[in-house]
Amino acid sequence: MARRVDSISRILGQDQDEAEIDLTPMLDVVFIMLIFFIVTASFLREFGVDGTNPPAVQQTQSDSKSIAIKIRSSGDIMIDGLSVDPRAVSAQITRRKAENPNASIAVLAGKRAKADLVVGVIDAAREAGFRRDPIPISELQE
Repeated sequence: MARRVDSISRILGQDQDEAEIDLTPMLDVVFIMLIFFIVTASFLREFGVDGTNPPAVQQTQSDSKSIAIKIRSSGDIMIDGLSVDPRAVSAQITRRKAENPNASIAVLAGKRAKADLVVGVIDAAREAGFRRDPIPISELQE
């Protein structure tokens, strides 16, 4: 008989002992934790390649106080007019920086030059001691 009363009360929409859980305190705690993590997070400044072209960079080999690095679309890398293997770029830039500590650097890249070559050259220049931010990159007329 008790079973029949339960089924009738369910049909009529009257549940016995219906439990409700209030989620408001839990949401308050979650928001407080979120605010805490955002406030205490430390953000790193990432260095990237600046895509703007500075107008002052020339494509002619000028005085010995600047290092011109040309990256052709074919993948060839030339430092001051000499062809260099991509694996030796870092050593060449470091050597030229040691020879002339006040030298400036300019990177000239072809339109279809691979991005990993350009980024590799810029990383090698930073490792060699060129701390100018950003290192100028111009388009190479091929």
